[in-house]
Amino acid sequence: MKQFDITGMSCAACSARVEKAVGSLDKVDKCTVNLLTNSMNVEGEASWQEIVAAVEGAGYGATMRGTTASGGTSGAGQMVVGDSGVSGATNAKASSGMAEKALLFKRLVSSLIILVLLMYFSMGHSMFGWPVPAFFEKNALAQGLLQLLLTTIVMVINQKFFVSGWKGLWHKSPNMDTLVALGAGAAYIYSVVVLFQMTGLPMEEMHGHLHDLYFESAAMILTLITVGKLLEAGAKGKTTDALKELMMLTPLTATVVRDDKEVVIPAQEVQVGDVFVVRSGESFAVDGVILEGNGVVDESALTGESIPVEKSQGDKVTSATINLTGFLKCKAVSVGQDTTLAKIIQMVNDAASGKAPIAKMADKVSGVFVPIVMGIAVVTLICWLLAGASFGYALARGISVLVISCPCALGLATPVAIMVGTGVGAKHGIMFKTAEALEEAGRVDIVVLDKTGTITSGKMSVTDVVACEEACTASELLQLAYALEKPSSHPIAKAVAQYAEEQLLAKGQQTPQQVADFENYAGLGVKGTVNGKNCISGNLAFISEHISVEEKWRKLGDALADEGKTPIYFVQDNLLQGILSVADTVKPDSFEAVQQLQKMGKKVVMLTGDHPRTAKAIAAYVGIEEVIAGVLPEGKEQAVARLQEQGKVAMVGDGINDAPALTRADMGIAIGAGTDVAMEAAQIVLAKSSLLDVPAAIRLSRQTLRNIKQNLFWAFFYNMVGIPLAAGVFVPVLGWELNPMFGAAAMSLSSFCVVSNALRLNLFKVYNKKNATIENQQPEEAKEEIEMTKTMVIEGMMCGHCEARVKKVLEALEQVQEAKVSHTEGTAILTLAAEIDDEMLKKTIEDQGYEVKGIS
Repeated sequence: MKQFDITGMSCAACSARVEKAVGSLDKVDKCTVNLLTNSMNVEGEASWQEIVAAVEGAGYGATMRGTTASGGTSGAGQMVVGDSGVSGATNAKASSGMAEKALLFKRLVSSLIILVLLMYFSMGHSMFGWPVPAFFEKNALAQGLLQLLLTTIVMVINQKFFVSGWKGLWHKSPNMDTLVALGAGAAYIYSVVVLFQMTGLPMEEMHGHLHDLYFESAAMILTLITVGKLLEAGAKGKTTDALKELMMLTPLTATVVRDDKEVVIPAQEVQVGDVFVVRSGESFAVDGVILEGNGVVDESALTGESIPVEKSQGDKVTSATINLTGFLKCKAVSVGQDTTLAKIIQMVNDAASGKAPIAKMADKVSGVFVPIVMGIAVVTLICWLLAGASFGYALARGISVLVISCPCALGLATPVAIMVGTGVGAKHGIMFKTAEALEEAGRVDIVVLDKTGTITSGKMSVTDVVACEEACTASELLQLAYALEKPSSHPIAKAVAQYAEEQLLAKGQQTPQQVADFENYAGLGVKGTVNGKNCISGNLAFISEHISVEEKWRKLGDALADEGKTPIYFVQDNLLQGILSVADTVKPDSFEAVQQLQKMGKKVVMLTGDHPRTAKAIAAYVGIEEVIAGVLPEGKEQAVARLQEQGKVAMVGDGINDAPALTRADMGIAIGAGTDVAMEAAQIVLAKSSLLDVPAAIRLSRQTLRNIKQNLFWAFFYNMVGIPLAAGVFVPVLGWELNPMFGAAAMSLSSFCVVSNALRLNLFKVYNKKNATIENQQPEEAKEEIEMTKTMVIEGMMCGHCEARVKKVLEALEQVQEAKVSHTEGTAILTLAAEIDDEMLKKTIEDQGYEVKGIS
């Protein structure tokens, strides 16, 4: 896709003309022009020279964005070159926007000064008797000539309207400037004709003809339109605030290690493989991986997540994030336009520059709007003349039609909302790749969730430790587990070894000696000698080959498996020592995310290649009723295709195996911590890897679409009501008549109002549940109940599964109304319906294998 910056566009008619000119080229497959960003995206094999020539043929200018100057030429076709790719291009546009506002402000101030003088003489003196120099007192011709002079100055100051308007007419593509130029020009020329007619009249008759002059209307039209342009430019500037904030995050320098010395260089000069250092308080210049050191990193600028993340050797770091503590030595992995920040900026920019499907109707209208308005103005003039009105009155009606019509409001209705919507999403780590994705996300009917890495964390962890009391204690079981699993590279073994080591160190116990005669049996278990004793660990089938496992231990293993966990049996000298269970733990926010989606009326389906037993356990835990399990990647794609027969499908995934399903779905949503393949296949990327961002994205899409519809309604409504009013349709019936100056004021405010309405999206709370959930308010009596609470301090809870188990057994007690359990804080806060004995609470928890440290 080729991207261009377009110059000379003033309204939706301009963008429609450019789009038509470029789209008509043989080798262009698709062309979208964005009036808000003055940009154009072109897909196809046409050369950039052909595209630029087509734009220039339509009467506008074009420059192509690029990263190298090869092939560039001077003149209108010159490529835009910048070290930071899209950042450079967007910075250039931001600077251009600031310069445009400064120029508009100067034009406005100059016009206002002259306009005040003009209005004093043309209306202040004649209507209110304000004093003027004696020379002008009874000299109507002098007053007319002064008005001519002052109006001419205002027209010269605002000559851009006439230059652009004439250019549009010359290229058969009239635009908003054409309407303004025709309106102001007609008033000016008519007034000049009247002024010449006055020269042949006696002095006493001249004063009566001063009221036929429309010089002040011409000057007022130009000034008011300039006011509107300035307001519009200021409001449009605010729509790109999110993109500007992202660009400001780009670090300027980096400290790299060269010949064992630290050297500060520009960030764009860092190469892949360079070693760079980041001290406390500094930003990461590029994406990399930590070689040495530990630290806490603030990633909120990119992900919207306020909680800092601990980083150590081997962890990935991202450009523009901030190292809060520690000294980190890192290796550069992605630089320049390949960094995460650059890709996010590109995604936001692409989405804002794109065109949503809902804009098609407005585009069609905008393409023929100006010629139709010009025709209406001519018809209005003729009709009033035929009705017997004076030429001055008829001309005023025609001018009013020209200056009240606003194609800009139609052209800006969609892109401003898209720009603000994508910006709001980016602030929260929700990246919409295209404008179409932002519009369509809110229309999905079915949300399909991958399990591993999406609903779950994708990392194995120990959830249960059950020791055989006749054989050993929990600590002794952990020592055995550490020794046996430490040499293995299997993910489950690593999780067991890490957990055992952490627990033993926390209790001040030594980790055991290394295992001898270690043997690994793929998919089954391991064997070895620990402290001279023969030891085995593995699944039930593997263990059953060596010892007879009692029925109660078999049932316990089955119960754990039913919960989506993997039980591992440990044996020492042919005696069962106990069971450790391992599971891919559910993310803390998965349950809430599923609940929100269901309350939004979305059907939620789990789609996974995992075993059906495990999948159903996880699905039950998070509240998903429909599960499709045990499918291969191509099976996932086929499952999505079948679901599409029921409605629009959004697929949420993170792995390479999810890419086919993400591509097949109507809306692909990639979890940000997933693979590059998944993120390339998806249309929406969630940088925080939080499932709560799925309902948030849908919510934001709905609100943005609602905002677009509001903008389009008011843009159409304004023109449908304003044009007949200006033409004088209501004069015979209601006596409503519109002065051209009021028409110009209305036109100047219409685009500003549309942009301002879009800016309201910045106030939208994407995580406010009330924006998405079905109302389910509690009765007032329930809110006023006096609650009794107790807080339990519980040791041994490791994950969400532990929380769920503790919560379940506590709430099974009739005295407990609600239990809020946190494994991270090691607490359970109970809301009691009646008093309960502390010993009963303690026994209930300890029967589940956890330890109660206190109850208050």
